[in-house]
Amino acid sequence: MWMSIAAALAFTLGADGLADLPIVEIVSDDTVIDRSCLVRIAPGTVIADTNANGVIRIQGSDLTIRFEPGSVLRGAQVGTPGDAMAGIGLVIEGHTNVRIEGAAIEGFRVGLLAREADGLVIDGATFRDHFRQRLRSTPAAEESGDWLWPHSNDNREWVTSYGASLAIERSRGVEVRNVLVREGQNGIVLDRVNDSRLYDNDCSFLSGWGIAMWRSSGNAITRNALDFCVRGYSHGVYNRGLDSAGLLMFEQCNNNLIAENSITHGGDGIFGFGGKEALGEVPGPEGFDHARKGCNDNLFIANDLSYSPAHGLEMTFSFGNRIIGNRFVENAICGIWGGYSQESLIAFNVFNGNGSSGYGLERGGVNIEHGSGNAIRENEFQANAAGVHLWTDDDGALLRTPWAKKNHRGSTDNIVALNGFNGDRVGVHLRATGRTVAFGNTFEGVTESVRVQGGEGLTDGDAVPSAALPAYVAFGTTRPVGARAHLSGRQNIVMGEWGPWDHASPMLRQLDRSGGVHRYEVWGSPGKLSVESRSEGVSTTLETADSGPSQVRVSAGPGVHPYLVVLKGEGIEKVLRGTLVGAEWTVRFFPWSVDPRESIEGWRAESYGPHSRSVTVDGVRLAYRHGGPRDLGLGAEFGDADIGKDRFGTIATTSMPLKSGVWRVRTLSDDGVRVLVDGEAVIENWTWHAPTRDTGEFRLDRDRTVQITVEHFELDGFAVLEFEIEPVQ
Repeated sequence: MWMSIAAALAFTLGADGLADLPIVEIVSDDTVIDRSCLVRIAPGTVIADTNANGVIRIQGSDLTIRFEPGSVLRGAQVGTPGDAMAGIGLVIEGHTNVRIEGAAIEGFRVGLLAREADGLVIDGATFRDHFRQRLRSTPAAEESGDWLWPHSNDNREWVTSYGASLAIERSRGVEVRNVLVREGQNGIVLDRVNDSRLYDNDCSFLSGWGIAMWRSSGNAITRNALDFCVRGYSHGVYNRGLDSAGLLMFEQCNNNLIAENSITHGGDGIFGFGGKEALGEVPGPEGFDHARKGCNDNLFIANDLSYSPAHGLEMTFSFGNRIIGNRFVENAICGIWGGYSQESLIAFNVFNGNGSSGYGLERGGVNIEHGSGNAIRENEFQANAAGVHLWTDDDGALLRTPWAKKNHRGSTDNIVALNGFNGDRVGVHLRATGRTVAFGNTFEGVTESVRVQGGEGLTDGDAVPSAALPAYVAFGTTRPVGARAHLSGRQNIVMGEWGPWDHASPMLRQLDRSGGVHRYEVWGSPGKLSVESRSEGVSTTLETADSGPSQVRVSAGPGVHPYLVVLKGEGIEKVLRGTLVGAEWTVRFFPWSVDPRESIEGWRAESYGPHSRSVTVDGVRLAYRHGGPRDLGLGAEFGDADIGKDRFGTIATTSMPLKSGVWRVRTLSDDGVRVLVDGEAVIENWTWHAPTRDTGEFRLDRDRTVQITVEHFELDGFAVLEFEIEPVQ
């Protein structure tokens, strides 16, 4: 039922110039507001959006809607899982010059949706506890299903798939300021928003994107904090970021000013991509010309783009971008990734300590593949894996796109000039490049100043005057750059099931679920924690530390023990549930030469070879990471065994007494895995693959002891093996 404003009106005197401002008490879904008013919501009120069209709908232009202090529009009960959030809190559609002040919106898939709302002003809003996906990656291994897919959004895929605290579509002249976003996946989504200003906002500690822009141009994004918008990271274990970012810019976002923002600890700091339409991977409008199409002519200036699991700034298939005076420190893969970029100016930036965990050819300060006409000048490079790395290779399908046919010139006519290289492993690295002009660069303490692998190498050029700093206007009064200096370093990215730890409130995460011991971590735990087991035969141990997380250990003796444990402390109360399986496993590790995918019997025979080693453990949770069996700390017997980090096998066996009924087994593996119960396979993923979870079930018609065998092979790179079992309820 639509509820008219008249049904809930009272009148009051506006304290700051809005006299006779009516009060609207929000008590039900589908409330229509058609005049300026003060919104009042009773404490504890929860109103679900039952028809996905907004609890509050603004019907009218030139309105001011102010939330009364303490009024919170909430759509789901506190404690609702993030991936169960639904509906929209407030909707503005087809109305102009609407002003929303002091909004507090919680518990929706989309907090506020504005469509065709030119002149919209959002001032002083707080968005908390909105939709977010449950992350399956753990401290031990990345889960491939956690990758985001930002490449399509013409049908509103971002909002429908991933939600948003604030979504603005097809609007211009918008102003968004003093917005706080926490406990969600995406902060502010701009879809075809032009000539607008976003400043003094804090969209941090999110599991997707702080600000996301699609086909949005002519905007000023200044003095915002977009820190810790991240997923896909475990310190020292994996670091791909899975396409999360502080600022996302996709599909022809042009002529934007990105200035004086703090965008640290993001999957990428800034992730920009010219777009599938720009490349020709999806059709454009009739007569669409791919010449010079991309995310073009943007100015990125005076931002902090540091501590990313992947890239500080990625801007690919784009033209004419100016990247000036930014800070790129300790990004795991590289500071700037500019594949196929052209006409870029990269000047007066600081690149320090980038590239410690690069993938493939990407590593270091500035990395550009197939880029032309770029100028990299007057930057400071220090202690990077490589300062500047330019190259071409055989990209096959990309080189056949309409974009490449129209624009691609290879890696040529680039300038590397007046840069200082200090302590980098390689200063300038060129692979199969065309003409690269260099002059005025200095090298101090660099292991290898210039490395050339094919192509023309460096060409001496004439010195030119210093590049001029562009004039710009940064809106806002805050100074977010450096405000979180106490959280410097990627070690402060701590991921949980629902996103990154905010370093303010307590966060619980599970470390493992294998065997007769389950462990949990409590980050930011209060001074007093208590833990209580409410299951017979299950004991708990709480270990606190002066620094770092507290740890809860749940254990039991032999057998299968479902448990319920309650953890309490100031600001945290959690119920921990699981199933402990107390069993003794015999685990054999061995090198192999027979490919297990071609001859399983030959591979199994090698498990009894001279370099095979066996140990006894209480559970299968083998976090090899980038090491091998000898790196697990299981015993000195591995000292003389020729078992390396690649091409090794694991066979774990146990006998387990189980009750009648249906049992579920789960594995996390990289690479191949097989689980046999009394010789019958219940899980079989005998392939080369990234960390993957597999599930199988089996039924027992009576209580009895079963023989369980877990087989695993590792080819190369990262490796992990975990096994767990539980009764199906």
